[in-house]
Amino acid sequence: MNTEQARFNMIEQQIRPWEVLDNAVLELLTIVKREDFVPLAHKALAFVDMEVPLREGGARGQCMLAPRVEARLLQDLAVQKHEVVLEIGAGSGFMAALLAHRAQWVISLEIEPELARLARANLQKAGVHNVEVRQADGARDRQPEGPFDVILLSGSVAQVPDALLEQLKPGGRLMAIVGDEPVMRATRVARAADGGLHQTQPWDTVAPRLLNFPALSRFAF
Repeated sequence: MNTEQARFNMIEQQIRPWEVLDNAVLELLTIVKREDFVPLAHKALAFVDMEVPLREGGARGQCMLAPRVEARLLQDLAVQKHEVVLEIGAGSGFMAALLAHRAQWVISLEIEPELARLARANLQKAGVHNVEVRQADGARDRQPEGPFDVILLSGSVAQVPDALLEQLKPGGRLMAIVGDEPVMRATRVARAADGGLHQTQPWDTVAPRLLNFPALSRFAF
């Protein structure tokens, strides 16, 4: 496989047509080598428009998101160099690496010990030093560095918990994929200077569930 041609095709045929037009994001996808964060058994899938499994026989949620989804999330967050980012769901560390190139500091939480070790190793090999991967439950473990400028949920939830929204600084943004299959919506929540929240849902997709986040009650009493 011609790796650079495959990377070019991924960007031009999958990512750019998905309204990812920020040149800084597109350039970053040529700098951070996605194939270095894909498990050896699935290297051939590094540039394919699909989720990539991270563990053999693992749960569906243990995967890298599709490249176009990762790129669109990164674009919509518009991370700045002075900002501190909280990511929930480190996976293989690829999204954390992308965020790190745009942020001052990234704290990436991963509930699975094996994946936390994998992410740390991948980031170290890639020379990314402004990320701390913590083995933690992002649904329950509040981080002392909060509130944060940016929060990214690298997976889907039925709803965004208030406890996470409380960790957004004024001017901060949170991105998550919210809803139930077959339709989920990318959801961006921004906190205004006066503390108010503004929510938009700019695009639809489907992503695996993050563990331990509450399900949405279907009943009203």
